[in-house]
Amino acid sequence: MSDSQMEQSFAEMFEASEMEMKPDLRVGERIKGRVIAVSEEMVYVDTGTKSDGVIEKQELLDKDGAFTLGEGDEVELFVVATQGNQIRLARALGGEGGMEQLRQAMEEGIPVEGKIKETCKGGFRVRILDKTAFCPLSQVDRRPVDDPEALVGETMHFLVTKVEERGRNIVVSRRQLLDREHAETLSRFLEQTAVGDLIQGTVSRLAPFGAFVELAPGLEGLVHVSELGWSRNVSPEDVVSMGDTVMVKLLKVDDQGKGVRLELSMKQAMEDPWVRLADEVQVGAKLTGRVTNLAPFGAFVELAPGIEGLVHVSEMSYLKRVHKPGDVVAVGDRIPVMVKSIDPQSRRIGLSMRDAEGDPWEGVSERFKKGQVVQGTMEKREKFGMFVRLEPGVVGLLPGSRLERAEDEMYAKAKPGDVLPVVIDVVDGEKRRISLALPGADQGEDWRSHSTQESSPMGTLGEQLKKALDQRDG
Repeated sequence: MSDSQMEQSFAEMFEASEMEMKPDLRVGERIKGRVIAVSEEMVYVDTGTKSDGVIEKQELLDKDGAFTLGEGDEVELFVVATQGNQIRLARALGGEGGMEQLRQAMEEGIPVEGKIKETCKGGFRVRILDKTAFCPLSQVDRRPVDDPEALVGETMHFLVTKVEERGRNIVVSRRQLLDREHAETLSRFLEQTAVGDLIQGTVSRLAPFGAFVELAPGLEGLVHVSELGWSRNVSPEDVVSMGDTVMVKLLKVDDQGKGVRLELSMKQAMEDPWVRLADEVQVGAKLTGRVTNLAPFGAFVELAPGIEGLVHVSEMSYLKRVHKPGDVVAVGDRIPVMVKSIDPQSRRIGLSMRDAEGDPWEGVSERFKKGQVVQGTMEKREKFGMFVRLEPGVVGLLPGSRLERAEDEMYAKAKPGDVLPVVIDVVDGEKRRISLALPGADQGEDWRSHSTQESSPMGTLGEQLKKALDQRDG
C-alpha cells in the first residue's frame, strides 16, 4: 500500500469514527458515560462526543464519603456547561449560586441539590444554591408521604419550577425529576422487553392486593395477589418478603393516560404444578392438605401449591351425617385426606376425609361375634327399640320386643350416655347393621324375625332402623 493510499485509508477511518460520534451535547442534557481517567481532584468521562466531560471528584463520593469509581465504570450525569473542547458535568447544581444559575437550572431542566430544612404549611422549606425554596408536599415524592417530618434534614435533588420576585419566591419539585427519570427508565425498559418476557426483579413493597417488584432503578410493576403463586387464598406476606429476588413474567403494559402500569405474574413464571401431578399426587395416597375454601357441597383442600381437590360433604365423616362443611372444618385447617380420583383434563381431584381416618365398620364382623357380651352406650330410644353405641361409629339396635322381656329395670330406665351390657346377635357388615340381645335371653332371633307385614306403613325393621339412624344423625 502506497503512502497516499495509507493516508486516504486513515482519513476514511477517521471520518467514519467522526460519524459514529454523538452530536454536540446541550446544557441540561443527561448523559451516560464511562470514566476514562481519575486525577487528584477531577474525574474525566467519555461523553461519546468529540469532547470529554469533567466533573469534580468530590461530587462522586458515595454516602460514606468514599470514592469507589474506577476507569471503565459507567456514570449518569448532567451537562451544566460547555467550555471549548471540555464539557462540564455534574450530578446536580449545588453550593452557592446567583439568579443566573437558578434561571439556567429552571430553563435547562438541570437538577439542583437541596436540603430540606423544615416543614411548613403545605410542604417544606428547602435550601438550594444558598437560597430558600418551597417544595409542595405533593411534589416531594411520586407516592404520598405519610410522615413529612421524617424527611427533614434529607439532602435530595430537585427541579426548579418557578423563580419570581428576584429570587424571593422559588418553587422546586422533586416529583417532576423522579417522573422524568421514571419515564426515561421505562422507555429504555420497553425497548428491551416485550410482553411475555421473563424478568428478574426485587420485591420493593407489599400491599394487601399484591406485591410491587422493582425491575430497574425506580421502575416498579405489580404482581396481583392472584398472580403470586398457584396457591389460593394467600396474602402477599405468606409468599414473599421485602428484598426478595423473584422471577416474574410481564403480562401487560397498561397506559390509561395516568401513567404506565406494568402488570406482572410470578405464577406464570413458574412451572404449572399439574405438569408434575403424577409425582405429587396418586390415587389411594393418604396426604395432609390445607382447607382453602368452603362451599355448600364440600371443602376445597390444597395438597401441593396449585393442586387442589374437593372433599364432598358425603366424604367428611363415617361417624355422623354432615350437613354443612363448616360444621367440621374451617379455612386454613390442615386435615388428613385420601385421594379417591384424579381427572387431569378437568383438573379435578376427589378426596375423602372419612377414608383417611378409616371406616369404623371395616372388619366389624371380626371384632363382634354372635353371642359376645359387650358394654355399650345407650344413644337413643325409639318405639321399636334402643340404639346402643358399641364403639365410635358403630351402633347396634336392641329391638323393643326384647326390651319388653328384660328382667333388669336398668334397660327400662336407661338414659342416653348410660353404659349397658348387651349381647351380639346378628352382624351384617355390608348393610352396616348389628342386632343386639339381652344377656341370658334367647339369642336365636335375627333381624328378619322382627319384620312386619308389607302393608305396614313402617315397612321392615331394617327400614325402621334406617329411618331412625337418619333422624338420629339429623
